[in-house]
Amino acid sequence: MGLQLSSPVIAGSSGITDNIENLKQLQEFGVGAVVLKSLFEEEIIAELERSQTQMQRSGFTFPETAEMEDLLPSESGVADYLELISHAKKHLNVPVIASVNCISSQKWTHFAQTIEEQGADALELNVFLMPSDFHAASPKEFEQTYFDIIQLVLDQVSIPVSVKLSYYFTLLGKTLKAISETGISGLVLFNRFFSPDYDLETMNLVPTNVLSHPGDLAQSLRWVAIMHGRVGCEISASTGVHDGDAVIKQLLAGAQTVQVASCLYREGLEAVRGMNERLATWMQSKNYESLEQFRGRMSQAGIKNPAVYDRVQFVKNFRAME
Repeated sequence: MGLQLSSPVIAGSSGITDNIENLKQLQEFGVGAVVLKSLFEEEIIAELERSQTQMQRSGFTFPETAEMEDLLPSESGVADYLELISHAKKHLNVPVIASVNCISSQKWTHFAQTIEEQGADALELNVFLMPSDFHAASPKEFEQTYFDIIQLVLDQVSIPVSVKLSYYFTLLGKTLKAISETGISGLVLFNRFFSPDYDLETMNLVPTNVLSHPGDLAQSLRWVAIMHGRVGCEISASTGVHDGDAVIKQLLAGAQTVQVASCLYREGLEAVRGMNERLATWMQSKNYESLEQFRGRMSQAGIKNPAVYDRVQFVKNFRAME
C-alpha cells in the first residue's frame, strides 16, 4: 500500500495488538507492520452520541443491536484507541495500521479523519456485513453498502485504505475486482465471523473455532491465486497462516503481504521470527534474492477462465478417489 516493510509478515488485528508492550515485542521479532485491534463502528457512534449527550438506543441500525450498549465500556474506548495509535507511532519503527470493524456507512465514517490525524500510517476497514441479514432490501443494495463505506472513508483521508472482507458473495471474483478499483490500496482476504455452537448442559450459545487452523489456509490461498493480476490493488492474505511454509505459499499465490493472528495466540509472538527465518532459508535454497522473483508464480493469472480450471481439477481429483 505504498508502505515500506522489512518483512511481508504483518501482525493482524487481534487482542494481541491492543497494547504497546505486545507491539514492541512483535517489532522485535520481525513483523513488517502491525494492524491494531479493531475499533467497532458501534463504539464510534456511541462516543459521538455521548459527546452530544444524546445516547439513545435508536441510534443503532437495528433494535437487536441495542444490547450493544451494555457491552461498550463506560469510559471512552475511542479515546483509548486514539491514544494507542499515538503511542504506537512514538515507540515503533514499523508502519501502524488502524482498523475499524464496520457494518454501515453511517456517520462514523467522519471519524476516519481523526484516525489519520492521530498518526496512523494506513487504515484497514473490516467490513462485516452478514449474509444472514434479512433486513437488506436487495442483494444489490446489500453489496452497495461496501462501496458506500469505501467512498465515504476515502473522501475523509489521504492515508492508504485497505478493505478486509469475507467470501460471502455470489460472484466473489467480480465483486473483489470491482471493490479493488474504487481507489483502495489493498484487499485483505479474508475476515473471520463468529462461529456458533451449543452447550448441551447449559443450553447456551457458545463460540467455537475462534482461532483459525492450518486447514483454513486453503480458502484464502485459492482466492489469492485467482485474484492475483486481476485486481486494481495489492492483496494481503489472512486466515490459516500458522508457519513459514504458509507464508511462502501465499506469496507464491500472489499475496503482497501475509497477516497472522491465531498462530501468535497458539505459538507466541516469537512465531514471527520463525516465519521470517523459514522464508529466508527457502529463498536461499531456490536462489531467490527478492520476493518479486517468485511472488505470484503459482497464481492463476495466466489462466483465462479460473472457473473452468477449478472444474477440471475437481473432476480429476474426485474421479481418482476410490
